[in-house]
Amino acid sequence: MAKFLLAYHGGKAPDSPEEGEKVMAAWMAWFGGMGDAVVDPGNPVGQSHTVTAKGAVADGGANPVSGYSIITAADVEAAKAVAAQCPMVVDGSGSVEVAEIVEM
Repeated sequence: MAKFLLAYHGGKAPDSPEEGEKVMAAWMAWFGGMGDAVVDPGNPVGQSHTVTAKGAVADGGANPVSGYSIITAADVEAAKAVAAQCPMVVDGSGSVEVAEIVEM
């Protein structure tokens, strides 16, 4: 099984504690459904910064990362199918970038 990085883009902070509980329940159900395929559930991340070879640093970037997870899957198509069920994809508030982790 290959490992894949899921980089989350977008999402939003819940408007109420009740909405927060509902969102967290959706994420926990999604992770629970993946079982042992979850290598590292990851975390949300803070402000992203883009650094270039010219030394320029831009806050946020074109599509800032909002969190990450690492999973295993048979292939990229299987990993994309898992990503399609991510709560932020399902509710339309964000997207998931899928990249195979290359073992060195």
